[in-house]
Amino acid sequence: MKILVVEDDPHIANSLQQGFREEGFVVDLAHDGHTALEHILADLCDLVVLDVSLPGLDGWEVLRQVRRKGLDVPVILVTARDALDDRVKGLSIGADDYVVKPFAFSELTARVRAVLRRGERKFTEAITYEDLTVDLVRSKVSRCGQEIALSQKELQLLDLLIRHAERVLSRNFIAERVWDITFDGDSNVVDVYVWRLRAKIDEPFERRFIHTVRGRGYVFR
Repeated sequence: MKILVVEDDPHIANSLQQGFREEGFVVDLAHDGHTALEHILADLCDLVVLDVSLPGLDGWEVLRQVRRKGLDVPVILVTARDALDDRVKGLSIGADDYVVKPFAFSELTARVRAVLRRGERKFTEAITYEDLTVDLVRSKVSRCGQEIALSQKELQLLDLLIRHAERVLSRNFIAERVWDITFDGDSNVVDVYVWRLRAKIDEPFERRFIHTVRGRGYVFR
């Protein structure tokens, strides 16, 4: 899982980054609202820890623009504002949680995990894409009614491709989401797994879903 921490205080930002990394998360930092918005709109994170007081574009406006775009990435607002009106404002414009400074890191981590668990429940139903069905809960995949055996990583890769159907995904994006690693240009792990997945869900059938976009990555369509 990748967290985007948006905080203009370098000391706080670096402390949160180190803490979340120790908890097993991949963490990116943004120090202003415009950078944060670009990062979120590019769909480069699974959850955002968003400070309200930011230079340029404040956290309120970042959240408003994210929700106007129809993105449902979980957002936890972090701010020194503890008035009830501010809490209501944050939740009403689309925040998933609201944490008041100062806070214990253990509390923030617990809230992050709780929000992520709520998000996981959105994906309990099977996904169907034309004649392909993916059921993550039961770890079952079938095409044209024929069950296909996939490894856990192959299943995660397929789920990622389907949820971003019609969008070209870079090898780095895939590596970070499936393996929680930064892609090494000398590594062929992504290509190998895509090849394995194609052999199982594409090659036995007339129509192929997974396509290579030269120099950019892969797209499911």
